[in-house]
Amino acid sequence: MAKKKKRLDTKASPAANAPVQTVRQQPDVKSFLYVGGRDCQVAHLRQIAINFGAELIHHDGGLREAVSRIDTVLPSVDCVFCPIDCISHDACLRVKSGCKKFGKTFIPLRNGSKSSLERALQTLSDRNAAE
Repeated sequence: MAKKKKRLDTKASPAANAPVQTVRQQPDVKSFLYVGGRDCQVAHLRQIAINFGAELIHHDGGLREAVSRIDTVLPSVDCVFCPIDCISHDACLRVKSGCKKFGKTFIPLRNGSKSSLERALQTLSDRNAAE
């Protein structure tokens, strides 16, 4: 019994020739304040922000930094992210009232994980693309 040779399709589909897109859609956010979270993840979070074309400014939520510093940083950012599992009550209240005062968007995150921030930035990007 002779084996049949498989015919190779010489026409590649358009999707096969499309370049892999590694740059993410950029949200309108150019810089944001991230209050709280885990210190060991700040470098990773900063890289995620860079991937989205934004600058992350971190405040530890009152562990070593004065909570009053939040008020000085808020006017210079586009929005604020707070992981609700890794922030003091005082810092969270300060952020929420400061966001109202300066008209900034407050975005609570479910937790301090890298994927939580990435999902939130992706949602902002998708929303921006839809508008």
